[in-house]
Amino acid sequence: METRDEKLLNLRGETLGNVNAQSSSEEAFQNITLRPILKLQNDLFVQVFINYAVKQKNVFFSLTPEKKLAYIENVIQKDIKFRNSLKGMVIGLFTVEEYIEYIKNSSNLNKRMMNLLIERLKDNVLMIINQ
Repeated sequence: METRDEKLLNLRGETLGNVNAQSSSEEAFQNITLRPILKLQNDLFVQVFINYAVKQKNVFFSLTPEKKLAYIENVIQKDIKFRNSLKGMVIGLFTVEEYIEYIKNSSNLNKRMMNLLIERLKDNVLMIINQ
């Protein structure tokens, strides 16, 4: 019988990005753990963001494309409750070993996680607009 960790690793798939002997532990964690989770959760992140934008009186949808990109970045950086919700969606897919590694350097890994998520949402802004 597969363990929870084995199921999670199978579900997430391959490492995204290069990991080699010169990679820092943060870079390795980013490419082995964070990127595959963000890719797996992409559609959910888009829907969560759309729901957030709607609850914020639809302001996002009337902005220019440039301001939409700034809005995404600003919301994720400034709205701590929303940010923590997004973080939880990622951390919930960590294996136990990954979580132990994460808590050793959570501050820097959170920055990487949120920067990757911001870029992912910006890349999906057209999909968000068309919903």
